[in-house]
Amino acid sequence: MTNATSSLLAKRCRSAVLSLFALALAVGCASAFAQTAAPGTKAASSTTVAQISPTRYPVYDDKYEIYGGINFMNGQAGQALPKRYNMGGGEGMGTYWLSKHFGAAADVRFDAGTTPVLSPYYNRVVVFQYIGMGGAQYRGPRNRYAAVDFHALAGATYGVFDHAIKNYPGGSPEAACPGEPSPDNMNVGLYCNHAAFMSALGGSIDFNYSPRVAIRLQPDLILEHFGTELREYVSVSGGLVYRFGKK
Repeated sequence: MTNATSSLLAKRCRSAVLSLFALALAVGCASAFAQTAAPGTKAASSTTVAQISPTRYPVYDDKYEIYGGINFMNGQAGQALPKRYNMGGGEGMGTYWLSKHFGAAADVRFDAGTTPVLSPYYNRVVVFQYIGMGGAQYRGPRNRYAAVDFHALAGATYGVFDHAIKNYPGGSPEAACPGEPSPDNMNVGLYCNHAAFMSALGGSIDFNYSPRVAIRLQPDLILEHFGTELREYVSVSGGLVYRFGKK
């Protein structure tokens, strides 16, 4: 892949995730600032609403928050592979809220997908990524209907790229990555199995179902360093949030 093509793909990835997050942010802010007071009457504050009906509306004074959902992410499984590939999997995040706005977060993800390779013997092969990150979360606009959060996470991902090659019936004619032995001294262009830096920069919008449960949409810009340079990808997940514990 040429530098120009790689740059174009990176710009498109950035534009896609920023557009998605901007849309989610706009919807969340509109919901978070929506008022339901009748014409000519003063809108009730969130504190007043909570005092009137404490079991119906969230007041965001929970100490802990856990999130679980399904995850989509794209990536590139080899330094010289010309095409990216798509993965699907699961994500779990836990947040300890230090204050109304700031929290410490831990995030784990598992993703798997099939990637094209440089080989006359294979069309696509399956690869896996195990991801663990930690960082900070900031809670922005919020009310009884929705809340918008922002996060910055960093950690590591471990890629398993040779699963299909090692399990090829009768033995693979080619190696998975450079440096591994094979009958024809060739490889399919994958990375060798190893851990690498990964970061997720993005946010989420939580649509409240009850004081403790919300439906979350979470887009991220992914930074990953499996190869010789930092590469940019897109991740989107959706699932349920559960809040518990009092400060």
